[in-house]
Amino acid sequence: MDNNEPIYFTRGNPATSALPIEDFRMCADAIIQKEGKVLFQYGHYSGYGPLRQWIADWFEVEYEQVLMGNSSMEFLTFFAFLLLEKGDTVFLENPSYDRAITAMKRAGANVVGIPLEPDGINLDAFEAALQVSVPKLFYIVPDFQNPTGVTTALAKRNRIAELSREYEFLVVEDAPYRFLRYQGEDPPTFLELVPEKTLHISSFSKIMSPGVRVGFLIGPNDVMPKLHKWSEDTYIHPALVTEGIVYEYCRRGLLEPNIEALKSLYAPRMECMLQMLDRKLQGVDFIRPEGGFFLSLNLPEEINGRALQLNADDFGIVLSDGSGFFTDGKGDNFVRLPFCGISPEEIEKGVSRLAKALDYHRRG
Repeated sequence: MDNNEPIYFTRGNPATSALPIEDFRMCADAIIQKEGKVLFQYGHYSGYGPLRQWIADWFEVEYEQVLMGNSSMEFLTFFAFLLLEKGDTVFLENPSYDRAITAMKRAGANVVGIPLEPDGINLDAFEAALQVSVPKLFYIVPDFQNPTGVTTALAKRNRIAELSREYEFLVVEDAPYRFLRYQGEDPPTFLELVPEKTLHISSFSKIMSPGVRVGFLIGPNDVMPKLHKWSEDTYIHPALVTEGIVYEYCRRGLLEPNIEALKSLYAPRMECMLQMLDRKLQGVDFIRPEGGFFLSLNLPEEINGRALQLNADDFGIVLSDGSGFFTDGKGDNFVRLPFCGISPEEIEKGVSRLAKALDYHRRG
């Protein structure tokens, strides 16, 4: 790469080299020849039936519990406008996925951020917040969280599940990264722990391709009819052509080996990032994830984080605005570092440049 080319520590894009384009071409040709008259016509509002059934079998749930959508992000807007009324309370991790925060605020919700620790939310703060206002929804990314990289510990998952039953709130479990674990063992999902209170959303964006825009939702039987109807009234049906291609890809048994190939590609990138941070950013607190796309830094107060974000390009790096990940906007000294979409060479150069930028922006 050009030594003067900036390193983008911004969006969590998959590696371009990881996109299985030739397999997509093969699957598209096959499914269009077989099902073209179905896929290019109006269809069922809940999505392409064979793919819904494949996902139902994969997660061992009922067919009617599965709803397809044009990416998992779309479901956040469904929840915001269907399940919430203006002034309803929503809990989120703090920091959290910035677009989830935006979706809930657009709906007029009272957004409450629960402080996030290296093993999940602070349970004392969570239970204290419950005494003030019970949420309709608790939005959580429990596995390799965006933006921090944190995975919620089993003990905390069990307690949140207990509280959801006791206080009767829904857990919105956003799990796009769960299958990208490079170390350690998977704790159970909320869908497994408390299925009657969980809206589990995911997509094929991180394990196949973001361009196909195929997401899915699995939820309890008493909630799903409202969401199926909302889907019909919103866009008649999601994009059937790409759902058909994704189905053919999965039907042929290509998804699991692709996930394993992604792990082999991404795990060394994560390890490279961790090693570089250990070498170059001594004394800076950062999360050590076991998978996913991101890790994160919490910069010491002696560093002017806002100036760093605004002027990072002077050092050949581009950073996300950390404040957008916080429900109260107070994230000037938070830095999200994606590692999957950039090469080890770029990671080494980027972290070295970041270290120089931090030294420059130390206060005093």
